[in-house]
Amino acid sequence: MMDYYKQFKKRSAQSGIYFAEIIMDIPEIGSYLYIYKNGRCEYDFLQDTVDICKEQAFEEFGIPLDSWVEVTEE
Repeated sequence: MMDYYKQFKKRSAQSGIYFAEIIMDIPEIGSYLYIYKNGRCEYDFLQDTVDICKEQAFEEFGIPLDSWVEVTEE
């Protein structure tokens, strides 16, 4: 049986003092945006889509829309 959490995709990006992660959950839940500063999670948000998370990260924290990369779990 596949591990429940491994089916969800994760993306990350960095800009200046901020490191960000987006973790997709099941569609009924949405996607989580985590914003880290100095290695510590300072903010977390739940949005309907990955695109909304990216836009929020750009508008509020200056993380470029084209800086996101998919994180592969090993």
